[in-house]
Amino acid sequence: MHRYAFDLINRSQKLFITLIKVMLPVMVIVRIAEEFGAVELVSNWLAPVMALIGLPPEAGLIWATCVLVSMYGAVGAFVGLAAHLDMTAAQLSALCAMMLFAHGLPVEQAIIKRAGASFWATTALRVGAAIGYAALVTWVSDLTGWLSEPVDFSWMAGSETTTAASGLAGWIDWSLQMVKSLVVTFGVIVGLLILLDLLEKTGITARITQAMMPVLRISGISRDVAPVTTIGVLLGITYGGALIIDEARKNNYPPRTLFLSLSWLSLSHSLIEDTAIMLALGADIWVVLVGRVILTLIIIALLARLTLRWAPERTQLATESAD
Repeated sequence: MHRYAFDLINRSQKLFITLIKVMLPVMVIVRIAEEFGAVELVSNWLAPVMALIGLPPEAGLIWATCVLVSMYGAVGAFVGLAAHLDMTAAQLSALCAMMLFAHGLPVEQAIIKRAGASFWATTALRVGAAIGYAALVTWVSDLTGWLSEPVDFSWMAGSETTTAASGLAGWIDWSLQMVKSLVVTFGVIVGLLILLDLLEKTGITARITQAMMPVLRISGISRDVAPVTTIGVLLGITYGGALIIDEARKNNYPPRTLFLSLSWLSLSHSLIEDTAIMLALGADIWVVLVGRVILTLIIIALLARLTLRWAPERTQLATESAD
């Protein structure tokens, strides 16, 4: 037991240090950019894009905050702008889907790159899916009247909010939140490693992988990365990405395996927590969960077929399909 505990802490520490090397510099850079108004600048650039896909200008500020900072930062922007928002249920759901597809990109995409996939390719995939999917939702709503009822933001506008501090006080607040976030991250890594060990020892991992095989055959993802990909899909890139980094080091996965797995993880992850946040804001579950997952499967299936020229895995995939 003591030997397992020592090994667990050692593995957790290695994963945590790997994440810190990626996350900490990016978090500091993003904080500096936020302090100097970069988020507001990006939102101004995004206003024409928002108009093109049928969203109000305020959506640009919310999505810019989400893309550059975090999902929770975007929720704060939602609350701050609630009194000025005039949106239908379709527009709100489309914006929430955009936030789910593309958020916290500086940190999350740095993790994706460290795990073995192209930073720019997966970033373009996330941003492109976000804009395309949001446009599809708003255009379908305009044509059919689906989810065309206005959203009442009065409950949000009436809540008490505080403006984020700037200067030294802002840095102190940010530092405290960052430390708390890192402590929680370490705790989650420990818990996930224990969970993965239990699933492996009890044979549940094998059963989950077998149950996922029909989806894996469609998407082209290898069964070898199915367990850690599933963890990331359910809980997020930070944790799933850390596990994939570790697994990639140990197993030397081919580039195609990593690309498909991390592309799936980029498009649909943290399906539990992040989706719950969007539903709490009033988004429609068919848009932010069902439709998003279906679009992810379609995109990954297309990518799998486009990357068949990456020969090292072709034999493996053919063998798995024949099982």
